[in-house]
Amino acid sequence: MNNFTFQYPVRQHFGKGCAESAIKEEMNHTGTNVLLAYGGSSLKRTGLYDKIQGWLHECGKNVFDFGGIMPNPTYAMVQEGAKMVRQHNIDFILAVGGGSVIDCCKIVAAQAKLDADIWEMQYANHLFPTEFLPMGAVVTASGTGAEQNNGAVITNTEKKLKQPLVGAYNSFAILDCELTKTVPMKQVVSGAFDTLSHCMETYMGKPMADNISDEINEAVMRNVINNLRAIIADPDNDFARGELMWASAMAENSLLKLGKQTDFQCHMLEHAVAAYTNCNHGQGLAVIHPALYRHMLGEGSEKLARMAERVWNVEGSTTEQTAALGINALEAFIREIGMPTRWAELGITDENVLRAAADTCLLMPGCCKQFSRDELFEVLKECM
Repeated sequence: MNNFTFQYPVRQHFGKGCAESAIKEEMNHTGTNVLLAYGGSSLKRTGLYDKIQGWLHECGKNVFDFGGIMPNPTYAMVQEGAKMVRQHNIDFILAVGGGSVIDCCKIVAAQAKLDADIWEMQYANHLFPTEFLPMGAVVTASGTGAEQNNGAVITNTEKKLKQPLVGAYNSFAILDCELTKTVPMKQVVSGAFDTLSHCMETYMGKPMADNISDEINEAVMRNVINNLRAIIADPDNDFARGELMWASAMAENSLLKLGKQTDFQCHMLEHAVAAYTNCNHGQGLAVIHPALYRHMLGEGSEKLARMAERVWNVEGSTTEQTAALGINALEAFIREIGMPTRWAELGITDENVLRAAADTCLLMPGCCKQFSRDELFEVLKECM
């Protein structure tokens, strides 16, 4: 393992039905003016919006709505949120939703404290924010683990880029599996696959040698696979929902990444495609992963083989064959859970879009294979 220093800032409230008590407990420690951030209509349709409004008012808060945050949140939405924070003297942001809502708010919490444009600040000047408006997260769609870290993925529509930005940590995260019933099963499955992808992207990073972080990771991957199957068989399985929520947290609370330089080349490639197509994140990852791993068979065969044996329970007569069987098992699982394996299933048929994505994709130094843009284009084409 590489050297590391570990300190973890996010307080966790986990358990079925914990949302009300946790929100009321946390709101006793915040300022009066609260920005309530959320996405589409499901929050109001399911009645959760009214419940949270009521809990906040019971705590004596003035609540200001910041709704309509879209999947793949835009940089324009970030600026809108920062403007609201300044206009209404917001003391605290409560993000209710999945990764899109939480990511957007992490950057709002940073931008609201800055005079500079945060995108230019990070990408042109290579500087990062140090002051943030406090915020917390109530997770309704798990999988991204966005509530666990200070990274966010934002789409800059003017630049045709979907890329990471550094923002605020949540002071707390509320993980109540009951709340995941407010989103469609298709989104639950997509989010859980994102968790599996986070685990694989960490597992395939450097160093490739066996270490305790990777052994914990193997258990988390097996847990995601088993509980995804369980929740598809029975959507009312609250135990499986809770397990998937905590697996999502484990994948992104830094524990699996300690001593590692992570890969995340698949994520960067999907982000680049989504900047041009706005495709669903988990579904895009499902399309890319098997093809990308087949291109990593030379450099990553030993680690892919270990994942094949310990996670997918398959083994061949050689390391290379075992690695290939593991990729086949991953692809079969993607089909089993109803996720796409080809771009056409997502309505993406233009090779020019894939070429543009390959040309703008961030190249990740932690990947065991250093890809050229031309090879990434070949990977994307193989998914047509």
